Amino acid sequence: MGRQQKKTVTGRVLHDPVKDKLRPIFPLDLSRCRTIDDLVRAMGNTAFTGRQIGDAADVLEAMARDKDCFVVMTLSGALTVGKMGLIFCDLIESGVVNAIVSTGALMAHGLVEATGRSHFRYDARMNDKMLFEAGYNRVYDSLEPEVNLDHVEEVMQRLLNEWDANDVVCSWKIHRRIGEFLQKHAPGRGILKSAFQHDVPVFVPAFSDSELGIDFALHKIARQKENRPVLRFDPFEDFEKFANTMLATKRMGIFTVGGGVPRNWSQQFGVYAELLARRGYKKLPLKRYNYGLRICPEPVSWGGLSGSTYTEAVSWGKFVPPEEGGRFAEVFDDATVALPLIVGAVLERLGHLKHDK
Repeated sequence: MGRQQKKTVTGRVLHDPVKDKLRPIFPLDLSRCRTIDDLVRAMGNTAFTGRQIGDAADVLEAMARDKDCFVVMTLSGALTVGKMGLIFCDLIESGVVNAIVSTGALMAHGLVEATGRSHFRYDARMNDKMLFEAGYNRVYDSLEPEVNLDHVEEVMQRLLNEWDANDVVCSWKIHRRIGEFLQKHAPGRGILKSAFQHDVPVFVPAFSDSELGIDFALHKIARQKENRPVLRFDPFEDFEKFANTMLATKRMGIFTVGGGVPRNWSQQFGVYAELLARRGYKKLPLKRYNYGLRICPEPVSWGGLSGSTYTEAVSWGKFVPPEEGGRFAEVFDDATVALPLIVGAVLERLGHLKHDK
């Protein structure tokens, strides 16, 4: 790097960072930050997690501006109870996100929100035994009243009662019908309503691990008692829909919040596509994610997939390596802090976010 310098008496060669074309960092001057984007760009010129947030916004912007890139968002954790739902609506409505893969609980709690019900702050004067007896389900520092989940079940039973038993059920079909229901009956915004309006499929690979999955199981019992044909749920309908959607893309990006099953299920598409070719089922080029953005506080050292790096995923054939043009950013932070900053900055850059005066 740079022109060779003379050695010092200790043997070191002291370079000029300007001649070596190193990028300087700067103090964050809040007096010059007028918008979310101003703040995030300034953070990108600092260090530590602040710099990660700035770099992440640049990668998300690149994904969003790449017209040939199909962006999948994967979601885990209590993000709708954590009141991040409208941010996901913004990402759908702006066209940044083209498909969602999520935990079932996140969609169920989001449905609570979309139908006009509320979550509440946890009051430490009530211990968890008292909360159970009062019908308050605790999610970290927030509460999901059981009456909310009863309301969700009423919506689900209404939709499932109308379902033709000859039509195989899967998660993306259920979420589309819920979105259609919200379009007709709910005046407010919601993830599934926005997804329906913008034709964004929503997949829940572990559907039975959720409130909506329990509702489906209860509906099966109700149909049996009424001697009606039961509905058949096939998770491979989701798998094939997702795979066929991704096979039709030119380039792919993934925006992961958290980790877990949604992240792994989405990433394994690259492995599936390679096996289709290697085992002779289809003639395909390698199908790997060109972009990746991950917000998750879990470190690599715990050994779980949620904390694994995109570099590790390159070894599995899931991502295009940086040497071949892959662009990745990883933010080790609480999503309720990092997500509004990153998304807010990018939506301002794209001209989608209009602040009320």
